Amino acid sequence: MKGLISAIVIGLAASQATATELTQSMDAMIEQAVTPWLDEPALIAAIKVQNKTTAGLDQAAIDTLDAAWAAEIGAAETPTIDAVVHGPLADALRAHMADANGAILEILVMDARGLNVAASGVTSDYWQGDEAKFTQTYPLGPDAMHHGEVAFDESSQAYQAQVSFTISDPKTGRPIGAMTVGLNAELLM
Repeated sequence: MKGLISAIVIGLAASQATATELTQSMDAMIEQAVTPWLDEPALIAAIKVQNKTTAGLDQAAIDTLDAAWAAEIGAAETPTIDAVVHGPLADALRAHMADANGAILEILVMDARGLNVAASGVTSDYWQGDEAKFTQTYPLGPDAMHHGEVAFDESSQAYQAQVSFTISDPKTGRPIGAMTVGLNAELLM
């Protein structure tokens, strides 16, 4: 029995070290591949414009938008989705992904309510405000960061680890939204 307990303790310590190393690798990849363009005027402006548009929405209106998004997935007409995944900012996100040479699998930008502003591809929902990618970032301030677990992503057909963080106005330092970046987990290990 003592040997089993020792093995469990050693296994837990090893997995903790691995988790710490993974988090450090994720942070380094964000610092190298994402941080340099976080203050791009088009990104900041798009979030600010949407914040003005969505500031007065109540939860019922947000739920209606989220339901519209879900209904459009796979449909012929997708005006709600198109506004997020097509356009200059979404194109810029995909260009940044291409520049990362496979290290970044997806990028999602959220406003101050947790609603999608722009995305590199279609997400499963429009409102992220009830998910850790938002609740553990924007509401916690300018330096908040959330590291998700490594999981298989159906859309990219690869294992990915998501890193989410607050986006702040470079002029004021105040939080304006959040971003989630899906990193290729195979390149992190």
